[in-house]
Amino acid sequence: MRLLAPFETSFGVTRDRRILLVEAETAGAGGAIGWSEVTAGETPFYSAETVETAWHVLRDFLWPLARGREFESAGELAEMMAPVRGHLMAKSGIENAAWEAEARAKGTPLWRLLGGTRQEISCGVSIGIQPSIDELLKKVETESVAGYQRIKIKIKPGNDIEPVRALREKFPRIRLMVDANSAYRLADAAHLKRLDEFYLIMIEQPLGHDDIYGHAQLQKQIETPICLDESIETIADLEASIALKACQIVNIKLGRVGGHSSARRIHDICREHSIPVWCGGMLESGIGRAHNVAMSTLENFTLPGDVSASRRYWDEDIIEPEVVVSRRGTITAPDGPGIGYEPRRDRIESLTVRSEVLV
Repeated sequence: MRLLAPFETSFGVTRDRRILLVEAETAGAGGAIGWSEVTAGETPFYSAETVETAWHVLRDFLWPLARGREFESAGELAEMMAPVRGHLMAKSGIENAAWEAEARAKGTPLWRLLGGTRQEISCGVSIGIQPSIDELLKKVETESVAGYQRIKIKIKPGNDIEPVRALREKFPRIRLMVDANSAYRLADAAHLKRLDEFYLIMIEQPLGHDDIYGHAQLQKQIETPICLDESIETIADLEASIALKACQIVNIKLGRVGGHSSARRIHDICREHSIPVWCGGMLESGIGRAHNVAMSTLENFTLPGDVSASRRYWDEDIIEPEVVVSRRGTITAPDGPGIGYEPRRDRIESLTVRSEVLV
């Protein structure tokens, strides 16, 4: 699927998304069907996983662990797949499809099955690195007028202080944050401290994806709250981050943490430690976006997430109805069973370049 506009981060530019979908059907007469999206990228720059590795691991290792197994809840799948180390995005593909199938079998919305406490969620928007500050200002103005409650911009060395300064001068009251995607090092602490004057909600993942200790040292030197993204893949990562005081906010991405079961546990631990969480985006199609909507209804998702309208990214999505954002910058989770949106099989098939049935 081609994005409406190229999306640039500190590690590259994305113009087209290769999207791996999983359709799961429960056994027996009248089996329920669930869909999910593996959020791995085309390249191993955000994560070690890619579409190709996920396809291989899901088909050749994860599916054999789940094949023929009986279970009462989709939450049991995580333990079944535990013998495979890592590959959390691939694991989420199977687990999240099972979560949706379970919700449809029970005739309940997925967000309710997960334990969501509110049907309407607050939305922010993520804006990639722009060719110029003027273009950035125009894009932020467009998104602010559209109602989005929080603006996030991507930054990297050489493209950080001045864009933020320009935004603060023109939009002094917007809720603003920056995302570095691991583009800096602890030696850049003095430079990153310059961001303190702009009253940012947070700086997301400034240091290396595996540098929890470095983030703890950086947080001691800057006032802006640090939010961890890539560094939090497991419960152990989260517990280490809390013990070291490496962050004040956590971004939860379903694929990055392995699916709804792990996401809920991370959410609960953060709530116990008064650490707010929000839902990050991975340029998902409508199927992945719908799962993000469901997850964002949990109690401790108190900050607007990167869960925006389908039409921000695609000229035509693969679900109906498409995800829409209200003028107040909110999305209402559907009342229908499962994710509450129906996959458009005709469009999915027209875009499909490879498929395989696992039995």
